[in-house]
Amino acid sequence: MGMDSEKNSLCRLQCSYASLDEAFEIGKETYRGQQYSQIYFARLHLMRTLLYSLVSQWKPQTPVCTVLGLEQGKECVIVGTLYKHMKLKPCILDEYSKERSAVPLVRPHNFMHDDDYLVLEDESGRVKLGGDLISPSVFVTGIVVALHGKETGAGDFSVLEVLEAGLPPQIEFPLKSREDKYIVLVSGLNVGSSDSNPLQLQLFIDHITGHLGDEKEQSIASQIVHVVIAGNSIGIPRGLVNGQNLASKDLSRIAEPIKELDILLNQIAAGLPLDIMPGPNDPANFSLPQQPLHRCLFPGSAAYNTFRSCTNPHSFEIDNIRFLGTSGQNVDDLEKYSDAKDKLEFMERTLRWRHLAPTAPNTLGCYPYTDSDPFFIESCPHVYFVGNQDKYESRVIKGSEGQFVRLISVPKFSESGVAVVVNLRDLECHALSFGTQFSS
Repeated sequence: MGMDSEKNSLCRLQCSYASLDEAFEIGKETYRGQQYSQIYFARLHLMRTLLYSLVSQWKPQTPVCTVLGLEQGKECVIVGTLYKHMKLKPCILDEYSKERSAVPLVRPHNFMHDDDYLVLEDESGRVKLGGDLISPSVFVTGIVVALHGKETGAGDFSVLEVLEAGLPPQIEFPLKSREDKYIVLVSGLNVGSSDSNPLQLQLFIDHITGHLGDEKEQSIASQIVHVVIAGNSIGIPRGLVNGQNLASKDLSRIAEPIKELDILLNQIAAGLPLDIMPGPNDPANFSLPQQPLHRCLFPGSAAYNTFRSCTNPHSFEIDNIRFLGTSGQNVDDLEKYSDAKDKLEFMERTLRWRHLAPTAPNTLGCYPYTDSDPFFIESCPHVYFVGNQDKYESRVIKGSEGQFVRLISVPKFSESGVAVVVNLRDLECHALSFGTQFSS
């Protein structure tokens, strides 16, 4: 070994990093006197200003009016928030009656029904939407759009055309003169759960930290500059946490997965920068934006300056390339209340609607903001990822002003053994698969 190994020693590449999570950090949480209507007002105000500026180019000749100012048969443009009337949408009163009734209520995976219809609402009133151009299966409650059409004799607004906000403006992509550098995205480690495979996880860590493989593999590993863990890192045994006081032996069963995760993260943070986001099953607040997992959970890893506990959603810039990601709640909720051919299509819609979580606060828990809506997407990311999905999928979408975005659905690692690698040079990406099964 001696001299040769020193001559060929590899150095890990470096990159610049800037966190943009400030909008998702809640300083002083208060729940006194806030109404969820305020977040809708803030959203409508923000989006309407934006849509009005687009309408002047879209329909320069057509008057813009409020819902209350509609006149029968007169063509105009109205801007407001969509509300989807759904007959199958779960209702809190049904939850109560379910406890009282002997007949079990079936929980469908998706709450859509053929009779669903859309309503547009602004401060002045609301109007039911008609026509074949606006499909209830695509839209959900909470999106702000501009509609061109006219009021019919029946009092509905017959939609002729829909204008969405479209992809937001994007900062310029840095030119391709640079070397290959990789970012690894992984989610759903579920450490401590029955479907988590410790060997698979160790293989993953050894690979990205460069403790595995020949010189070629190690030189590729040295080009990994950052790791993002997108939610559901801890699998606390179900049934342990349901409101009762815990015996001390149960407490240690809860602490065990967290300790195990800290040992694993410790190995990563010793070698390269790491962002960890909370997910729906992690010991964090339930509503979006989820606040960073407390550093005291990770006494080993938190000692490293490479370890960052982040919010969910999480936004950051690496070498001037902008990333935006969630642990999956926003897309999973859209899937319950609307229809698309794949998860990437739901992701694309959130960008074109310029809103990360349109179903919050209607069906997705969120903090009752009073004068802003942090889920409004002001700047278009170059990479948009969503964690804890069923499978790895990716594609690039383009906007009308030259924007391009790499969409990535990151699968649950504990079920798939798959992490995703993105090359910062050209945003190409591929799956990194770790298997521990031998085929017979």
